[in-house]
Amino acid sequence: MEAQEYSVLKFYLSTTDLVDHKLLYEEIVRLAKKHGVSGATAYRGVMGFGKSSRILSSRFWELTEKLPVMIELIDKTDTLESFYAVIEPVLLATPKGCLVTMHAVDIKLHKTGGQ
Repeated sequence: MEAQEYSVLKFYLSTTDLVDHKLLYEEIVRLAKKHGVSGATAYRGVMGFGKSSRILSSRFWELTEKLPVMIELIDKTDTLESFYAVIEPVLLATPKGCLVTMHAVDIKLHKTGGQ
């Protein structure tokens, strides 16, 4: 792997958070793709809580589930910094809370596959 600095950018949100009547986590992934980020994965949690929320958990009898969701983006650090500058105003404009972290990663293998 070439010697470049890579990072992981993580967003901690809720599955019910919206932006312009769209799910926030879906919008972040779409914008990341549009911005040229190498990859994104959204994980839905089964249980969790945040600074300003109660404990949320998945229960099979609930029709509408408010659950934690984490989005993980991995790319060159400068690409992620540039993307964060685009998404930060969206996050600040939402009424709900969130947490965003970024830290360096060492990529050992990045193998592309066929579709």
